[in-house]
Amino acid sequence: MFAEQTRVYAIPMRTRFRGITVREGLLLRGDAGWGEFCPFADYSDAESVPWLASAREAAEHGWPEPVRDRVPVNVTIPVVAPERAAEIAAGSGCATAKVKVADPGVDLADDIERVAAVRDAMGPSARLRVDANTAWDVETAVRAIGELDRAAGGLEYVEQPCRTIEELAAVRRRVDVPIAADESIRRAEDPMRVAVAGAADIAVLKVAPLGGVRRALAVAEACGLPCVVSSALETSVGLAAGLALAAALPTLDYACGLGTLSLLTTDAVARPLRPIDGWLPVSRTAPAPDALHEADDDTRDRWLSRLGRVAAISGRRPADI
Repeated sequence: MFAEQTRVYAIPMRTRFRGITVREGLLLRGDAGWGEFCPFADYSDAESVPWLASAREAAEHGWPEPVRDRVPVNVTIPVVAPERAAEIAAGSGCATAKVKVADPGVDLADDIERVAAVRDAMGPSARLRVDANTAWDVETAVRAIGELDRAAGGLEYVEQPCRTIEELAAVRRRVDVPIAADESIRRAEDPMRVAVAGAADIAVLKVAPLGGVRRALAVAEACGLPCVVSSALETSVGLAAGLALAAALPTLDYACGLGTLSLLTTDAVARPLRPIDGWLPVSRTAPAPDALHEADDDTRDRWLSRLGRVAAISGRRPADI
């Protein structure tokens, strides 16, 4: 029963993103539908427990009632040449762009050119934000944020410029650009610390690492910050959970990072959750993986083994999933 209720995927990416070129994960089915379990390789089995809880919520219980029927999304610009960045931005139909910066081996000058190219492509009214994925120390962050802000003609915010909460707070005191916390929330034992420490202006919420839509809603309420819902690079099955969170938030002041299917070469479903004119319609349940080409046996065995270990830690037997 355990194996029969799961589907494993390995989908090539269009561009290296977050250090990977193939996105892997596992889809599981329950009475309410489908959920997605896809923690990245750098997550331990213990850290992957919330990802399984999120998948189980979708598959077994479904999601809270939405308060809106569509969600604004940003286009995500990977670390590519300026010309390619401009093409992606111009063709997205979105009014907001998140530009990845500070990749290993990439100079700040290259990031500046990429941001400037996106601004030129999208025009002066577009909102631009950058994501450094914890890459900078405080001094580097202060200098880089100033230069990127000038290149963008004004940044909406900078996402996770440094690793620690203390560093985020120090940067926030020295720059005018708002600071958004991502890793500091989803990988923290206490996700509320970022607000208490005065480390961030905005909370970036990802459903799977936080343990599901209901848990993410509780974090949003407790931290008291404006929220941006972002994907964890899932297929449409997992993206539907992010949409459910964005749809259930009492207020939604920022475009969400849920337009990430463009980073994958294919999807698990026949009708992918792709934005139209910068918006995604809200789904009441996750779509079924009706167009998935399953991964090879070795990849499937590896993910089934990982699922079994994480299920054991969470107190569930594999046969119960």
